[in-house]
Amino acid sequence: MTASNSFSLTVRDDHIGIISMDIVGESMNVLKAAFADEIAALLTEIKANKELKGLVFTSGKANSFIAGADISMLNDCQTAAQAQSIATMGQDIFNQLEQLSIPLVAAIHGPCLGGGLELAMACHARVASNSDKTVLGLPEVQLGLLPGSGGTQRLPKLVGLQKALDMMLTGKQLRPAQAKKFGLVDDVVPVSILLETAIKLALKGKPQRDNRKVGLVDKFLEQTSLGRNIVFSQARKQTISKTHGNYPALIKILDVIQTGIDKGKTAGLLAEAEAFGQLCMTKESAALRSLFFATTEMKKETGAGDVTPRTVHKAAILGGGLMGGGIANVTATKAGIPVRLKDINQQGIAHALKYSYSLLKKKLNRRFISQAELQKQMLLITGTTDYSGFHDVDIVVEAVFEDLDLKQQMVADIELHGNEATIFASNTSSLPIGQIAANAKRPENVIGLHYFSPVDKMPLVEVIAHETTSAETIATTVAFARKQGKTPIVVKDGAGFYVNRILALYMNEAANILLEGESVEHIDKSLVKFGFPVGPIALLDEVGIDVGAKISPILSQALGERFTAPAAFEKLLADGRKGKKNAKGFYLYDGKSKKAKKQVDSSVYTLLSITPASRLSTSDISDRCVAQMLNEAVRCLDEGVIASARDGDIGAIFGIGFPPFLGGPFRYIDTMGVTNLVTQLRSLESRFGARFTPAPLLLEMAEQQQKFYS
Repeated sequence: MTASNSFSLTVRDDHIGIISMDIVGESMNVLKAAFADEIAALLTEIKANKELKGLVFTSGKANSFIAGADISMLNDCQTAAQAQSIATMGQDIFNQLEQLSIPLVAAIHGPCLGGGLELAMACHARVASNSDKTVLGLPEVQLGLLPGSGGTQRLPKLVGLQKALDMMLTGKQLRPAQAKKFGLVDDVVPVSILLETAIKLALKGKPQRDNRKVGLVDKFLEQTSLGRNIVFSQARKQTISKTHGNYPALIKILDVIQTGIDKGKTAGLLAEAEAFGQLCMTKESAALRSLFFATTEMKKETGAGDVTPRTVHKAAILGGGLMGGGIANVTATKAGIPVRLKDINQQGIAHALKYSYSLLKKKLNRRFISQAELQKQMLLITGTTDYSGFHDVDIVVEAVFEDLDLKQQMVADIELHGNEATIFASNTSSLPIGQIAANAKRPENVIGLHYFSPVDKMPLVEVIAHETTSAETIATTVAFARKQGKTPIVVKDGAGFYVNRILALYMNEAANILLEGESVEHIDKSLVKFGFPVGPIALLDEVGIDVGAKISPILSQALGERFTAPAAFEKLLADGRKGKKNAKGFYLYDGKSKKAKKQVDSSVYTLLSITPASRLSTSDISDRCVAQMLNEAVRCLDEGVIASARDGDIGAIFGIGFPPFLGGPFRYIDTMGVTNLVTQLRSLESRFGARFTPAPLLLEMAEQQQKFYS
C-alpha cells in the first residue's frame, strides 16, 4: 500500500488497485488544485506497475464520494487566465485517467457532484450505491459557472445531448436509478457490495459503449446535424426567455457543448476552459459564490453563540391547514422526527395527512423513494383533536390564523399539556412574538418560527426571539429548522420581522403603479425581467389579497405611514377577491394546465377604475419597487432586525426570490453604489413623497463612501 496526504493506492492479490480519496480533517472530499502533484505521483506509480489489471476509484469517507471542487480557490483568482489554468489542470488530469490502458471504475456512494462527477465520467465505468445519500450532478451553473474539467464534453456522450443540456442548464441532480436509466452509471447495487461489484467490473476489462436505448426521434435530434441544430436553437430560445440574459453561464454552456460536437473534443475542452475562466470573473458568479459561502458558513452557527441545542425527539403542530400540513411534512420526511398534529376536527387532520401523502406519492412515482419508505414516513405523522400525546413533545409549532388572543390561549394550553422544557414556536407572519408570549408562565420557551409557503419548497425560515427567549430555545429551534432542510436566519422581534417588512413596501409600490394606470402584465413582466421569479401582482394573488390586507394595518400601526396599503384593496376584498385560494384575484384561474400562460382578469381594471396603458418603462417600474425593498432592508439592518448584511441577503433571496445573481439587497447596493441609490431615492422622494426618504444609515454610508461588504 502506498499513500499520500489525500490519496492511497492498495493493490490486491488479484492485481486490482484500489485508489481511495480521503481528505484528512474534512467531512466531505473536495477537489483542490493543490492535489495536482499528489495525483501526478499516483499516476506515475500506476503506469509503472505492469502487473495491474485494473483500478477502482473509491472514497474513504463514510457517506461522500466527491462533493465537487473547492470553490474558495476560485476567489483567489485575479484574472480569467488564472481561473482558466485551474480548469485546464483538471482537464489534463482527467484526460490521463481516461487514457489509462487498464480499466478504471468509479465506485460511487454519497454525493458525486461537480468535479466529482467529472472525475467519475473520466473513468471507464461507474457503479453507484442505491443509497438515498447518493446523488449525481453538475451543479456549477448554480455558481454562475460551467463544468470546467471536461464535463461539458463527456456528459453528452454518456446520457445524450438533450439530457446533458437539462442537467447542466439546471444543475439537476440524479438519483442512482435515474442515473442508470440515463446511461450515466453502469450498475446500481447496495452499498455492502459496491466495492465488490466495481472490482468485478474492472476485472472484465474496459466496457463497450454505448448501451443507451435511443428512439427514432432522439436519433434524429442527437445524431444528425439538422437535429442537433434544432435542439440548440430551441434551448437558446428557452434560456433567453427564462433568464432575460441575467445568467451568462447558461449561454456559455450551450456554446461550449456545441463547439465540442461541431469541432471535436480538443476544441471543446479549450472552449470549456476559456469559458470557465471568463465566467469566474463575472459579477454574477461572484454574487452566486458569495451565497454558497454564506449558506455554508450559516450551517455551522447555532444562532445563539456557543450554546448547545437540545435534541428534538418529538414535535407537534397546531393546525392542519396548508401551512400546518407543510410543516408536518418537512418535519417527518426531511427531519425524520415523529409529529403529533392537532386540529379542531378530523377533517383538518385528514387534509394534512393527504397533503403529505400527495408529496410522497410524487417522489414514489419519480422513483426517489420506495413504497416502504413512503409508508415509513407517513407513519411518523399522527393526528389528534385534543392534547393527548403532547406530554413528551420537545417543540410545538403553532400554525393557525393571525389572531393574538387565540395564539396566547395556545401558549397557555401547551404550558398545561406539554412539559417544562417544551418550546412553543409560532408561525405568525406579522404579530410580534413578545405579544404572543405576554401572558406566558415560561416566556423563555416562546419563539417565532416563520415559514414561507409552500413549506416543502421555500428554503427560508425566520427564527424570531423576543426579549426573554432563552439562548437554548433559540439554538434548539435553529437546529430543528435546519434538520427540516431549511436555512434559518435569526431576526429581532417586531411587526413583519424582516422578510414581510421588505416585501410589503415592494408590493405596495407595485399596487401604487397599478393604480396610476399601468397594466398588471407590464408590472409583473418588468420585475420578472429584473430577475424575480414572479411579478409582485402575481405574488399577491399567490400569498392572498386578504392576507396582505390583514398584515398591512399591523405594519402601518407599528412602523409608520409608509406601510399604509393603497385604499383600493378594500374594493378588491369587497368584491370577494382573495387571489388564487378562491380562484378570484388579479388573474384568472380556470383549473387548466399549470403550464398555460395566466391571463389577467380584466374586470379588475373596471373595479379599480383603471384604464390600463403602458406609460412607464420596465426599468422605471422595477427601480421604484426595488428601491423600496432596498431602503427598508437597510432600515432593518440599522435597527438590528437582522444581525448582518449577509443574513439580510440570504433572507431576501431564499424568502422572496430576490434575484440570486445580484447576491441579495446589500450586495446589490454595493454593486450599484450607495451614493447612486441615495440619488435615486431622493429623485423618487421629490415626485412621490416621504415613502422614498432614504434610510439614515444609507445617508451616513454615502457620506463616508462605505460598503456593506469589504
